Order: sequence, then C-alpha cells, then structure tokens
Amino acid sequence: MKAHARKHAEATEPHPEAARRQAAQGKLLARERITAILDPDSFHEYDLFVEHKCSDFGMEKKQLPGDGVITGTGTILGHPVAIYAQDFTVAGGSLGLAHARKITKIMDHAIKLGIPLIGINDSGGARIQEGVNSLAGYGEIFYRNTLASGVIPQISIILGPCAGGAVYSPALTDFVFVVDKISKMFITGPEVIKTVLGEEISMEDLGGARVQAELSGNAHFYAQSEAECFEQVKRLVTFIPWNNRKRADPFAAQPPEAGALERIIPSESNRPYDVRDVLRSVCDGADFMEVQALWAANIVVGFARMNGRTVGMVANQPMVLAGVLDVDSSDKAARFIRFCDAFNIPLVTFVDLPGYLPGVDQEHAGVIRHGAKLLYAYSEATVPKITVILRKAYGGGYIAMCSRHLGADFVFAWPCAEIAVMGPEGAANIIFKGEIAAAADPEAFRREKVKEYTDKFASPYVAAANGHVDAVIAPHQTRDFLLHALEISEHKTEERPARKHGVPPF
Repeated sequence: MKAHARKHAEATEPHPEAARRQAAQGKLLARERITAILDPDSFHEYDLFVEHKCSDFGMEKKQLPGDGVITGTGTILGHPVAIYAQDFTVAGGSLGLAHARKITKIMDHAIKLGIPLIGINDSGGARIQEGVNSLAGYGEIFYRNTLASGVIPQISIILGPCAGGAVYSPALTDFVFVVDKISKMFITGPEVIKTVLGEEISMEDLGGARVQAELSGNAHFYAQSEAECFEQVKRLVTFIPWNNRKRADPFAAQPPEAGALERIIPSESNRPYDVRDVLRSVCDGADFMEVQALWAANIVVGFARMNGRTVGMVANQPMVLAGVLDVDSSDKAARFIRFCDAFNIPLVTFVDLPGYLPGVDQEHAGVIRHGAKLLYAYSEATVPKITVILRKAYGGGYIAMCSRHLGADFVFAWPCAEIAVMGPEGAANIIFKGEIAAAADPEAFRREKVKEYTDKFASPYVAAANGHVDAVIAPHQTRDFLLHALEISEHKTEERPARKHGVPPF
C-alpha cells in the first residue's frame, strides 16, 4: 500500500514551479478545476498511470504524470458526467497519442453510458516530438465528437490556450465556455499572422474570450472568472438531459414573476423593448438562461422551464437591429433549434421582426444560405413547436420564425400582431405607386392608402381567418396557452421520410 500511495502521489502532485506559473496567470490547476465543477467526493479518476510510448528527441527520459490529461466520471448536482481536463503543468498540456487515447476512451464511455461529456481545454497544442501520432490523436477526438453529436451533450471549457487544430474539438461540441483574459482560441497565432500577412495583433485581440463570445460566435458562455464559469456549467446541466433518449429532469413548478405583459410592449409598433422581459414573464420563476448572449443579439435563444419542464426559447430582439434576421442570427438560432430537437426539448418561439436585414454586405455574406439554415432547422425539428406572434411578423421573417407553414404545432398571436407581406408603408408605396404619383396631393393620398392597408392586413385576424393562427390571445393569457399546448404535446410523435440524413445548407 505504501508503494501505491507513493506512485499515486508522484502521479498527482504538480511540479511546484509549474503550479506557481499556473497560479501566476490566475488559473487553477487541472484537478482543482475538476473538483470545483463536480459534486464533493464524486470524482473517480481513470488511467492515472498511462504513459507515453515516444522515444524520439529525448522523450524516453521524460515521465509525464497522467500524460498531461486527467480523465474520469463524477456528478454535478447529482447528474452523472464524464470529464477530462488537460494539465498545462505537464509538458504544457501538449497532446500526444497516449494523451489523446485517454480522452477518446472517456468519450467512448460517455457515449456508451449516455452521459454528458465535459472537456477542459488548456493545452499548448500537439506534442511535436510525437509527430504524426499527435495529429492522429486529434483526428480520433474529432471523429468521436462527431459520433457523439446529438447523442450526448458535449461541453467544452476553454481555460488556457486552445490553438491550431485543437480548436476544432470545441467547435464540434454543443456549448463552449470561455473566461476573460484566460481563454485563447485561434487557428493561427499572432506570430504566424505577422509572418504571412504582416499584420500585428495581440493574442487577446485575436482570439480572447470576449472576441469569441461577441464577434466570432464560437463561444456560447462568457465569464469573468473560472469560478463564475463553473457555476454557469452547473446551471446549464440542470436544463439539459443526459442523452438523446431522455428528457431533462423536471423541477418543481414555479409561478412567473408578477408582471404585466401588456406594459412591456410599447403601443407604437416601431418602438423597441427588451424581449427578454417577455420571456421572463412567462417562464417559471423568471429563470431564463440565455445562450450566446453577446453574439448576434438581434435574436435571443436560451433555456427556461414551463411548469417545471425545460423548454428552448427563441425570440427576435427588437432592441437590436429591430430584431431582423441576418447571417449571424440565423446561424445562432438554427444551431440552438437543432440542439433542442436532438435532445427532446420543446421549442417556444416569440416573433417580432420586420423581416431580413437588407444590404449588399448581407447578400454577399450569404444571407440566402444562412437564412435557409433557420428554415431547415425549424422544418426538420419534430419536438413540440409553439409560436407566439407578439407584434410584427412580416414577409420571409414571418415564415422563418416557426410559422404554421414550417410545422409549428400551435401558433398564437396577440391582438396587436401585424402579419403581412411587408409593413403598411412599404406595401402602400408599391401597390399604389401609380395612383400616388398621379394624385393631386400625393402625400395625403399615400397616407390614406397606408391606413387602408393597415386596417385590412396589419392585424392577426386575416391569418387567423385562414387558419394560419390558431388563436388570438390577450397577453395575459400567454402562459396559460403555452402551458396547455406543452402539456397536450407531451407525447407528440411526428415521422419524417426515411433517409440516411438530410443535407442542410451548411
């Protein structure tokens, strides 16, 4: 037993100088991170004594505890998870074949056991001494990331450098967490960019946490500290199921915060408001966990509970770009919808948008292709889909935001909803272009026609008369209608034509 204790201590105690450097950067050690995330005493470590087999470039003389990565299983608030953490104090957390095989082994366990996988990335990249074997290790991880996609939730936490090919593993996972001044993600670093392009940029400005959460959209959650990040991970795990065969665990139902939905939305249809106030007013306990809050803010996505059960919420945000759909917001919503559909999470969509963002930049950036992702995601989803039209629902935006025509199970609209091909101003200008030009008082005639169009089409009743809207409801009835729709959709089944897989507009 003494020999075992000695070997265990040699394998787990960090090198003092490496630990000091880690602390100097404001970073916890790998084991401290695992302990901080998991329930006390729940972590069970595997493959502690795995060693590399490399004998080139002096590697045969080097002993690397755990080969630079810690793997095991544990629980978060009682939920089982598989977890690995790269240890930067051991050879910079560099990835060799044995290191990779430890990760792929715990990934295989997670897939077989049907439990979420959490990966903590803190690595200098491929272990150069191992040559192509390091690249093979990355490839085997990417392969399993893909196999696990839609089967178990995959969570990546970036707590150090994650560069080169290594960044593609987090990119293949469902949620990426980053921490300010600690997380760094990029394909090619500042030195390579300077050499090839002559451009100078700092590591932080190139791929720091804020950049990934706000500009690139690669990160889903942003935190100021590792402790805040771990609390975000724990909270997320309560909203999602263990695997694609289960539903998220139910919680005790809570009433929403008392609030008057009627007062959230301004009477003038062109005045902005924060749609998150609407979401918090209908969900349990006003508890809404927003995903990608800093990126593509013209659309809001996230998790909440209705009567104790998890739902995914998607909503246009009138506070940002009037809530229009564009390249980034379409990507953001489409990916979230596909996650919810893969993991049996019903979708609730709130609509208030004037349409797609016009402009040369958007057209050249591929808004057609990206916008189609949203159509595809909603149409493909077979979970319960419920839509509430709050205010504007114009043109292609009306169709794209989970309309009846894309398979919504229930569509409700508030009395102030405006469902039409376009806004009354634009419509009147086009329909009556000739008459307006020939009128004695063109402006007065135009205003008359705008009012005529508004009275006829800028309401929910034409759509309701055609069966495109199931019910026109008062704002205070929203939660009741949503709860009932979710309850009666509990055992919804919907089949799709047999096929190997679809071909979404990636």
